[in-house]
Amino acid sequence: MSPLIRIPLGLLIMVVGFLMVKKTDVVLSWFGRVPFAEDKFGQGGSRFFYKLLGIAITFIGIFVATNVISGILEDLAGLLTHSST
Repeated sequence: MSPLIRIPLGLLIMVVGFLMVKKTDVVLSWFGRVPFAEDKFGQGGSRFFYKLLGIAITFIGIFVATNVISGILEDLAGLLTHSST
């Protein structure tokens, strides 16, 4: 992927992840509570879940911007198809 597309796309994904962490209450009002998170993490588990998800999305954005994601996806595809590259 061209750096002219990859870097702004990665930055956009990072901003989305950051905003999920910073504005967790807004995300919670949009998507509601997560029953799995409430059961496993207790009261406030949905907020914690959305913060973890935001951090994961931020890292994915960093991986996209730095082109690390292509290597990760190639390795994952090789693992799933049992082929060696």
